[in-house]
Amino acid sequence: MSTITTPLRFRPVYQPYIWGGEKLRSRLGRSDTPEGIVAESWEVSSREDGMGVVAEGAHGGKTFQALLQEDAAGILGSRVKQDDFPLLIKVLDAAKTLSVQVHPNDETAAEFGGEAKTETWYILEADPDACVYCGIKSGVSPEQFRAAIADNTLEPLLKKIPVKAGDAIFVPGGRVHAIASGCLLLEVQQNSNTTYRIYDWGRVDADGKGRQLHIDQALQVSIFEEEGSALTPAKTLAPLAGLPREQIMISPYFLLEKLSLEASASLPAHPESFQVLFAIDGDLQVSTGGETVQVPAGSSVLLPAAASATEVKALTGSMCFMRITQP
Repeated sequence: MSTITTPLRFRPVYQPYIWGGEKLRSRLGRSDTPEGIVAESWEVSSREDGMGVVAEGAHGGKTFQALLQEDAAGILGSRVKQDDFPLLIKVLDAAKTLSVQVHPNDETAAEFGGEAKTETWYILEADPDACVYCGIKSGVSPEQFRAAIADNTLEPLLKKIPVKAGDAIFVPGGRVHAIASGCLLLEVQQNSNTTYRIYDWGRVDADGKGRQLHIDQALQVSIFEEEGSALTPAKTLAPLAGLPREQIMISPYFLLEKLSLEASASLPAHPESFQVLFAIDGDLQVSTGGETVQVPAGSSVLLPAAASATEVKALTGSMCFMRITQP
């Protein structure tokens, strides 16, 4: 019998990468951030390099890894055929444009090493001129691509996509990409931290040195001549527990749905998969397993697969939340 049925709120793991800013404080009201720039908040992570710790309740102070060792099946659900959390869920503040990079997919990770990473970005807030780069333009050869890196002329070879709040971008492993400045976003990805940096816009530090690039590895795993757009439209689904629902993204690794909540509702038990709820634009209250937690706008909670029906309540008027599960 499962021993973990309560909602799990994790302490965010903050990452001070050089491209970060201050929107996690100014926009999301995070008072627990360290001083200086904050690029990422790892919301739900079982990784040793950013381990989640339960913030409160019956399991407060326990690491996510310890909980998985105690009751992986009860947390993860019947669809997850492993004992580790299969995803890494983050909030990113791109105050500066990130480097152009790529991650392996399952096939190239098996062939060349590293961890496979497919991801989705859901734009929470965007400056008027914000964009992302996602994919290589048709007709560009690997040789042209390598030469443009050397000449600092890569940008014209990349697909540039203007973005606004509510947009969703799909980034499968092998798709070259970069988040431009002015984007605050939710990122849902495979549990991976393998990144091959291709191009850093000619930036150098005070010593005249740039960040390390991984061009050979990147070209081994990059996909040329992709079809379709990375910008993915939402799809209306049948309501869940009476709540209007949209499919934001589905892949072999994760399903993202957006639900609208006016007052309160009871989400049914979901033994097939964990559920991560991310409050998009209002504060959420979540109750199950005899515990109630508050989920402020811009933060998340994990519902174990063994949890019974979960009561959700909008605390600040009508609001929307993301529901992340295994497909």
